[in-house]
Amino acid sequence: MENQVNKTEKQDKIVGMFDEIASTYDLANRVLSMGIDKQWRRKGCDKAYEILGKKEIDQITDVACGTGDLLLFWKEYAQKHNVNVKNYVGIDPSVGMLEVARKKVNFAEFLEGKAQELPVCNEGTEIISISYGIRNVVDRVEALHEFYRALKPGGIVVILEFTKQDKSGIIAKVVDFGMKKILPAVGGLISKNYAAYKYLPDSIEEFLTTEMLEKELESVGFEMKYTKSFSMGISTLLIAQKPL
Repeated sequence: MENQVNKTEKQDKIVGMFDEIASTYDLANRVLSMGIDKQWRRKGCDKAYEILGKKEIDQITDVACGTGDLLLFWKEYAQKHNVNVKNYVGIDPSVGMLEVARKKVNFAEFLEGKAQELPVCNEGTEIISISYGIRNVVDRVEALHEFYRALKPGGIVVILEFTKQDKSGIIAKVVDFGMKKILPAVGGLISKNYAAYKYLPDSIEEFLTTEMLEKELESVGFEMKYTKSFSMGISTLLIAQKPL
């Protein structure tokens, strides 16, 4: 019981932090990644449509949707692949993030909700995506089970995330320095919230390796379909499928 209370408090603290930085979140992302995060998101959407192989999709559900960035790319690449998507849904526990998303994305429905308790009916969506949010979910395995429940048979989960890296080698040390020193300084300057951007590298350090996340997905029942790292291993794309 006490452990569950601690988890709830930790999750609420993370959500509150994102509420505080919502208004500057997009600007900070663009500056810190020099815009390359857009390429990571585009590659995720492009590959997902290719793997799913459908021209008619009832729903795409973006979990921990933040300000709605990924939904813009889901629509862009639906047009590229000639896919008709009936409904786009963004879900996030941060009211502040959803306020920004609703102003930015006019074609999607936005709902307040947690990854562990999705407001989606059983087998109600073909795609569930979560970009740079799964490490912020305290009960991660519970959330993966929830993704499995909400996906239609043959549906896919698309995860983009910063994963823990091997610290050996000069390049790895440069990346580590950038994440631990430069990112908090610049992100804190833009958002006026140093603690939030100090949390980012700390949360990555405490997170799983790519291989461990793959095993968690498989333990829930998913079949891994694609894994690829980008930009010297800073970001990783994982796509897994619910069996038919």
